[in-house]
Amino acid sequence: MLRKEGLPSINELCIATVDKIFELGAYVKLDEYGGLEAYLPWNEVSSKWVKNIREVIKEGQKIVVKVIRVDRRKNQVDVSLKRVAEVERKRKIKEWKRVKRAWKILETVAKRLGAAPEEAYSGVWLKLERSCGDVLTCLEGAATVGAEVLRKVGVPDKWVDALMEEIPKHVRVKQVRIAERLIMTTYEPDGVYRIKEILKALREVPKEGVTVRIYSEGAPRYVVELVGKDYKVLETTLSELVSKAETLGKKLGVSISFERIKLG
Repeated sequence: MLRKEGLPSINELCIATVDKIFELGAYVKLDEYGGLEAYLPWNEVSSKWVKNIREVIKEGQKIVVKVIRVDRRKNQVDVSLKRVAEVERKRKIKEWKRVKRAWKILETVAKRLGAAPEEAYSGVWLKLERSCGDVLTCLEGAATVGAEVLRKVGVPDKWVDALMEEIPKHVRVKQVRIAERLIMTTYEPDGVYRIKEILKALREVPKEGVTVRIYSEGAPRYVVELVGKDYKVLETTLSELVSKAETLGKKLGVSISFERIKLG
């Protein structure tokens, strides 16, 4: 499992597993530091008076603690539970879950490549962490933008290819949608076919990564909806669609007006 090196810093928030409970305190293991033992004094368990520490914590329980003392010479760490604010606790748990998700992706890829966890950590994890701080943010960026996010920070090609195959299984890319309503009218006897020709041509415009849906709300109203990952790309594509529709409309004798649709 992924582990931080050395000892934690004063005021650092850590995920801990309660190990042994005594009358005057408890020993916990810091998950992110490979199970490093830390001491939780009785008076740092709760801001309220408690008769028994077990009223607050139990063996095996996962808690968020704050580092209050570090003796690097003796390799000893003291932590506090009561000094962790609720907002800090929630934030740390969220961060820890993201760390575990990111590491699971790297672990899976490492097994597929026949690489040791140490190689995943030094060759990939540290590079992504230095670049993004939060490794999962880098992986989400790769899912959205592409492999270049990984290559530009120095991730080896064999890892890039394997990661780009694995990431979509774990990361859901947020999609954005925009839509325009086209109101098309013509007095030509074959007007239905002319309108169909325009709609067919519009389906050929979207770029890679953009999905187009065209449907009728009932003649003469038609909706062009674009779905993709990048709002700017969608806007550019929609402008191209509108321009093409106007050009074809003039050529085919079809009058077209446009209305932007607000999507919920």
